[in-house]
Amino acid sequence: MTITEQQEQRLQSLEGLYREWNAQINVISRKDIDNVYEHHVLHSMAIAKYLETVPGLEESFATADILDLGTGGGFPGIPLAILYPKAHFTLCDSVNKKTIVAEAVAKALELDNVQVVNARAESLGRNFDFVVSRAVASLPDFFPWVKGRYNKGILYLKGGDVNEEIAQVMGRYKLRPGSVHTWPVSSWLKDEYYDGKLVIHIEK
Repeated sequence: MTITEQQEQRLQSLEGLYREWNAQINVISRKDIDNVYEHHVLHSMAIAKYLETVPGLEESFATADILDLGTGGGFPGIPLAILYPKAHFTLCDSVNKKTIVAEAVAKALELDNVQVVNARAESLGRNFDFVVSRAVASLPDFFPWVKGRYNKGILYLKGGDVNEEIAQVMGRYKLRPGSVHTWPVSSWLKDEYYDGKLVIHIEK
C-alpha cells in the first residue's frame, strides 16, 4: 500500500477530528477515544491490506462504486476513501447523529469522493460494486441487507468465531462454494487487539 504525503496527513488528522466531534456527539466509546488511530483507522485500513493479497482485486476496488453500510462516524469508509481517491464511497447509516459526524469529517478533509446518507440499506434503491462494513451485526443478520446489492463483492470486518456464521449464510443463500474467504488482520497488525479479527471477503 503506497501512501502519499497528503494521504498520510489526512489519516493522521483523523484522530484530532474524531476527538473534537466525539466531545459533541458520541460515536466512539469514551474508553476507546484514546485509541482512535490504532483501533479504528488502522482496523479500517486492513481492508486495503487484504486487497493487496488478491491478484486484481485492489485495481478493481480502486475505481469502484462502494457502499459503506452502517458506517457510524465513518469507518471503514473514510480511511478507505483517503486511500482510494478514484473510488466513490457512499457512507450509509440509519442513525442521523452518526452521519452528521461522518459528513463533517469528510468535509474537513475535503474528500470529494464521499457521499454520506442517513438511510437504511433497503431504501437506497441501487446496486454498488462493493459493500464494506465493520462489525455492524452477525453475518446472517447483515447479509440480507446487502443481498443483491453488490456486483463484485463484500468486504466485512468481523471478529470472533465466524465459521458457524459463514456456514449459515452459505447454506441459507446458496452461495457458491469457495466464494467466501477470511483473512486474519493479525497477519498485518501484531497488536493483541487484532487477535481473532478478520476481513471476510464474499465474492459475487
